Amino acid sequence: MADDPKSSPAPSPTAPPQPETPVQKSEPAAKHVPVRNLELKAIMLLAFTVALIVGAALFLLRARGVFDPKQQLVLVTDNAEGVVAGMDLTFSGFPIGTVKGVSLGETGNVKIRIDVLQKEAKWLRTSSVFTLIKPIIGATQLRAYSGILTDPPLPDGAERPVLRGDFNEEVGRVIGATKDVLDNLNQLTAQNSDLNHSMANLQVFTQKLQSRSGALHAIFGNEEDARKLVAAVDRANAAMAEIQRLAGNGDRLVSHADTRVFGPDGIANDAQASVRQLQGLLTDARGSLQRVDSVLTEAQGAVGNVNKATQDLGSLRGEVEDNLRKIEDLINDLNRKWPFAKERKIELP
Repeated sequence: MADDPKSSPAPSPTAPPQPETPVQKSEPAAKHVPVRNLELKAIMLLAFTVALIVGAALFLLRARGVFDPKQQLVLVTDNAEGVVAGMDLTFSGFPIGTVKGVSLGETGNVKIRIDVLQKEAKWLRTSSVFTLIKPIIGATQLRAYSGILTDPPLPDGAERPVLRGDFNEEVGRVIGATKDVLDNLNQLTAQNSDLNHSMANLQVFTQKLQSRSGALHAIFGNEEDARKLVAAVDRANAAMAEIQRLAGNGDRLVSHADTRVFGPDGIANDAQASVRQLQGLLTDARGSLQRVDSVLTEAQGAVGNVNKATQDLGSLRGEVEDNLRKIEDLINDLNRKWPFAKERKIELP
């Protein structure tokens, strides 16, 4: 077919020969075969490619949860720098929502609208805490924390505040605080600072401690007052020694008096014996007086026996006087033996 002179026109003597394409080299028979329905096949290939792209996009959207039911959450913060639409809200490292938009509220606060998948909304509770963290390196992160999963679930359209942590701002604060610390250190180490004055005073105090009077010289500031204090302490020690000596003498005196008064042969035993004798004499006197009363009664009843009653009265009077003299002698003896009486006298009732 390639050798048929009718199928291939003779080349013009003036036209240059055309180079062969790779298809003609690989398939020489395809040089003169036309492709049927080329436009239709191209349209079908294009439609298949578009369908494949749309299917892949729908699959990716479905995998991203675009068609899943959602509920809205609004987070309020004072600065939403770094927050963009499309960033994720994560819980324990897993994305559960997507930022749909950021707007400025009427009070100047920033509202971040987030779509949360309903199947993932079970992790959000009324006690959940939301944070906006902006690290030094990397993108801003929105995180949710739920400490108590038994609390009521977060309702749809709820507004919650955001705890914001910006490391760049914290670095600025740390640098400012460090600068203040360095300024304070410079003030402390300056030549005329209070710390240098205190160190100089401490050096003077140490030198006084090393002197002959030691700590007293450092406390009072001069040696004369220190010597006065030492002399006062010595006098106080001497006075205390004298007081201890007097106290020892007093103890010995009290011990001697205790032995003298309350010992086995002390005055207290003699006084007790004298008191017992006095009680016996008083008992005898009481009996004598009772007999006197009975005699007087008999004297009043029997007038005829006056002489006999008079003799009885005389004898009774003698007995009473004898008992009274014994009592008086015993009382005098007791007064002589009793060492604590202010008046050497005991009055009978």
